Amino acid sequence: MLDSFISFETLRELKRLFHWGPIIALGVIIICSIMAVLDSILWYWPLDTPGGSLNFLTLINWTVMILYNYFNAMFIGPGLVPRGWKPERTQDCAYLQYCKVCEGYKAPRSHHCRKCNRCVMKMDHHCPWINNCCGHRNHSSFTLFLILAPLGCIHAAYIFTMTMYTQLYNRISFGWNSVKIDMGVSRHDPAPIVPFGISAFAVTLFALGLALGTTIAVGMLFFMQMKVILRNKTSIESWIEEKAKDRIQYYQTDETFIFPYDLGSRWKNFRQVFTWAGSPEGDGIEWKLREGCHPFTLTIEQLKQKADKRVRSVRYRAVEEFSGACCPLTKGVRTLFSTPCTEEPRMKLHKGDLVLATRGLKHWLYGDKLFEGELPEDAIRVRGWFPRRCVVKCVSDSGSDQSDDEKKTR
Repeated sequence: MLDSFISFETLRELKRLFHWGPIIALGVIIICSIMAVLDSILWYWPLDTPGGSLNFLTLINWTVMILYNYFNAMFIGPGLVPRGWKPERTQDCAYLQYCKVCEGYKAPRSHHCRKCNRCVMKMDHHCPWINNCCGHRNHSSFTLFLILAPLGCIHAAYIFTMTMYTQLYNRISFGWNSVKIDMGVSRHDPAPIVPFGISAFAVTLFALGLALGTTIAVGMLFFMQMKVILRNKTSIESWIEEKAKDRIQYYQTDETFIFPYDLGSRWKNFRQVFTWAGSPEGDGIEWKLREGCHPFTLTIEQLKQKADKRVRSVRYRAVEEFSGACCPLTKGVRTLFSTPCTEEPRMKLHKGDLVLATRGLKHWLYGDKLFEGELPEDAIRVRGWFPRRCVVKCVSDSGSDQSDDEKKTR
């Protein structure tokens, strides 16, 4: 029985590979790695000189470390809050949010992921490229992948550039009025071990573009991650802190929000994620606190923001049908090209539907669909993005006069 359960869990984890994110990410890694190996043989034969051997071994090392940290981030996972979890002291439940899906309380720093359908420890974000969340347990592996991938791609890009340069240099002949490039066998060298023709040149050029694009895109993500790690935050917590400042400024209160997990030293914050043992500090439930801070400072702020969101939310009624398409073609050019760049769902609308908008963009709104009458406790919440042009504001445009049942949230 145990063996069958383990095999089921293994198969479920392996299914993460069959998603567009890992397929594209692994495709880029494989293409760049194979082309870099082949081109390094052409440009700097590893058996001739110590430099060639060092270049080749370094290239292989990049590939191994990139894949190791990539699969660690994917399969180790962020760590999940146990289903039905609640704090040891009953009175602490008042400081925490309750998750109906997981049938338990959200531990400090945890958030419910709609994609994973579980509450995730110290959730940073759900990453489509690893088809998993980045959180407490895999934050270090994910960040190492983000730095190793650009470094490996820079090395590969240098090999691609030097290979194309040396191969083209040996094939270019200059005339009085023309320049001729012979993509056949090199005139100056013996026949190469790996042939370099027009197709090899095209694939190398394509791999160079992938390597440079990956260096820029993934490198930017690395700097974003390091920025929050050195403050012992996550991307979500940075957003919560910004909303706390906005809430205090909006209501002109005398409150001062101090982020409780910033230990005051970048090195100490760094050591919360990266340790010599390879596992992060803490158990994912209880955390080291800044001196003078309450263990539930952040969760109390989240409850205040959730209450404020209900007050500031706006009720709308649908006047146009919306199919729930990600990029609707019939709702105007501006709506089409300003579609939210997120994996959050789109919400299907019918004429007369009531929705409670909690946030929005210029041409899109995000909110919950409201239903008439009382709903059962286990009712599934319907929410998502929808075009602003499909709805009009109700006369009662504030969410503050709604019934308690309509205000229930996860």
